[in-house]
Amino acid sequence: MPVTEKRRNRDLPQINERIRFPQIRAIDTDGSQLGILTPQEAMRIAEEKDLDLVLVSDKADPPVCRIMDYGKYKFEQEKKAREAKKKQHTAEVKEVKMRYKIEEHDYNVRLNQAQRFLKVGDKVKATITFRGREIQHTDLAEELLKRMATDLQEVAEVQQAPKKEGRSMMMLLSPKK
Repeated sequence: MPVTEKRRNRDLPQINERIRFPQIRAIDTDGSQLGILTPQEAMRIAEEKDLDLVLVSDKADPPVCRIMDYGKYKFEQEKKAREAKKKQHTAEVKEVKMRYKIEEHDYNVRLNQAQRFLKVGDKVKATITFRGREIQHTDLAEELLKRMATDLQEVAEVQQAPKKEGRSMMMLLSPKK
């Protein structure tokens, strides 16, 4: 059997004739246990009810199979996966840029932006850029970033302390758990 065909068979759900175990634990549509049967016996019961035999857990001993409508089961599984995906939030890194000689009002605007990003669950990269001779004042920039970290300490924790990178200084903040 070619590798692609093997892979295809492995990806297919184990229902009806694809269940290859000598014995299985069968569960009826109402959730009651039918006991330990051969897959053929369980298939016969499922066919009488015009339903499918679906492998629910192959880790158990013996493997557990349930008699159900496979189309409906597949739809429910896809629906659960979609719901889980909706609730999932991937943390992005949002950037707040400023200069070391920023005015108080502008600083407060950047602080509020950072706070909003952190509350949503995103990380914040605070960057201070230098132009020309301003590079001499890295101490003032570091002071400003440390001030921002203390102002945000109730919603954020410093993931990366202020560090100089070329013509800028940056600090990374992550939301508190």
